[in-house]
Amino acid sequence: MTTAQNSEARYLMSIDSGTTSVRTIIFDLDGNPVAIAQQPFTQYFPQPGWVEHDAKEILAKQVATMAEVQFKSGIHSDKIAAIGITNQRESVVVWDKRTGEPIANSICWQCRRTAPFMEKLAQDSAKVRLIKEHTGLVPDPYFSASKVAWILDNVAGARDLAEQGYLLMGTIDTWLIWNLTAKAVHATDPTNASRTMLFNIHTMQWDEELLKLFDIPASMLPEVRPCVGSFGSVSQEIMRYQPQIYGVAGDQQASLFGHCCFDAGDVKATYGTGCFILMNTGSTPVTSQNGLLTTVAASADGTPTYALEGSVFNAGTVVQWLRDELGIIADAAESEALALQVEDTGGVYLVPAFTGLGAPWWDANARGIICGITRGTNRSHIVRAALESEAYQAADVLSAMEADSHIKPTRLAVDGGGSQNAFTMQWQSNMLGCNVTRPACSETTALGAAYLAGLGAGIWQTPEELKQQAAVAAEFTPSMAEKDREALMTSWHNALARCR
Repeated sequence: MTTAQNSEARYLMSIDSGTTSVRTIIFDLDGNPVAIAQQPFTQYFPQPGWVEHDAKEILAKQVATMAEVQFKSGIHSDKIAAIGITNQRESVVVWDKRTGEPIANSICWQCRRTAPFMEKLAQDSAKVRLIKEHTGLVPDPYFSASKVAWILDNVAGARDLAEQGYLLMGTIDTWLIWNLTAKAVHATDPTNASRTMLFNIHTMQWDEELLKLFDIPASMLPEVRPCVGSFGSVSQEIMRYQPQIYGVAGDQQASLFGHCCFDAGDVKATYGTGCFILMNTGSTPVTSQNGLLTTVAASADGTPTYALEGSVFNAGTVVQWLRDELGIIADAAESEALALQVEDTGGVYLVPAFTGLGAPWWDANARGIICGITRGTNRSHIVRAALESEAYQAADVLSAMEADSHIKPTRLAVDGGGSQNAFTMQWQSNMLGCNVTRPACSETTALGAAYLAGLGAGIWQTPEELKQQAAVAAEFTPSMAEKDREALMTSWHNALARCR
């Protein structure tokens, strides 16, 4: 008996395959996490700027966490109504479909090995226009296409095998689905497809012109299925009662869905290593004129839904830097108490352009600065300036989103480690002039995947039902006059200009 036939299946399993670790979480039908299992996996840096993963290790540890979370909770596969998958985006695997063996390590989204190729491509205005018009993206090694092309051109015999139809490619969701279903399903969803730079977000199909541009055979590509729907049953060797995979979305889009940001103008921000901000723009793809990306959002009914996305490169890394390199805080929690010891930064601004500036500036050559230091500056001022910098950077992205979409957000939904810092979230609310809400469930990305799976399994009929059970743990409201906000943002932009 499969779980689809079992009325006692009252839980959802969410597979969350991240950049440095994999996790499996079991949720009850109220959206509460019941049990979590997590395992880190190895990061490989074969050359400066190169980042790789062992796709077989990712798979093995993901399957291990699926077993562990059942053991820990006592909730086994006969009680799992459906499985959702969410994953690190853009990272890509190429494997031989005859053997199931990857022909090389997975190239991570962080990897910059294809920068020379993409920089050369970016000099051709016609190609830049093609990429932006068809995909909503900008030419950058961040995305999957150039990574696949690199593997085909640099792994011995790879191109011949690809042209003979023996090789498959996929982002991490596709690799997991193919293996979890015992090679029965080679598929992805539109959110992950939209990050490959090979997918036309208007036709919602793989793009022949882009496949030709990157010289990638169409036979390698997975089928694109709606985010909500069947991606096959997990094989009996992995889960005895073979629950169905009913929902798939890339991590940032899953987070947007987990926050119940279903309407145009809804925005979420994830404060992790960096800060990823997405705004739902509804059924219309908005072409950014302000340094943002256009991407596909997760959809419950298969109707194309779009989002604007802005990525801040350094958010949580700022607090890590205070702790590990400067040694002026013992742990992340101490930063909030120190920031509150002073009334303001004393005119100090910290611009954390450690690895350049992301959206909306896209300045790879910018480097971090601290300015406005006086003899009276102490560590509390610097710590406060560091936390404020997270809010300023996010405010710049939100300002660009408002300019592109002509929608002023009334609420920002937040998650990630940085969202637990009440000082930062209050400052964020002040800088945006809108409410900032932190949900009761901190596992928003995994929850989004579980929501998609639950909709696919018929547990919920519409996303509106999910809104009714969403709970808010904390809400921050703006407490600053507009003129003071404008003065602070002006000073921030003056500091920003100095590091570019």
